[in-house]
Amino acid sequence: QVQLVESGGGLVQPGGSLRLSCAASRNIFRISVMGWYRQAPGKLRELVATSGIGGGTNYADSVKGRFTISRDNAKNALYLQMNNLKPEDTAVYYCNSQGSYTYWGQGTQVTVSS
Repeated sequence: QVQLVESGGGLVQPGGSLRLSCAASRNIFRISVMGWYRQAPGKLRELVATSGIGGGTNYADSVKGRFTISRDNAKNALYLQMNNLKPEDTAVYYCNSQGSYTYWGQGTQVTVSS
């Protein structure tokens, strides 16, 4: 069993920045595709960004140029730097690991509001 724990969410004004972190309880990063997903109230969970085992990244069109995903395999850590945040970015953000098994974190709330 692997636990993923997110942190770094909060309330921020439009145009502001936040950095989310995800820590894993076991060393799975080297063998897993890691990603960030989000779910806004009344909406389905959607992909935000992924980081492949080889370092390749993929972003939802809505966050391209504003969000950056990165990983530190040695620290079992995943990050999401979010800049120029918009009210529509408000959601619970989840860390995800896909390897032999799929794991989800408990989520961290991000609220963008003035």
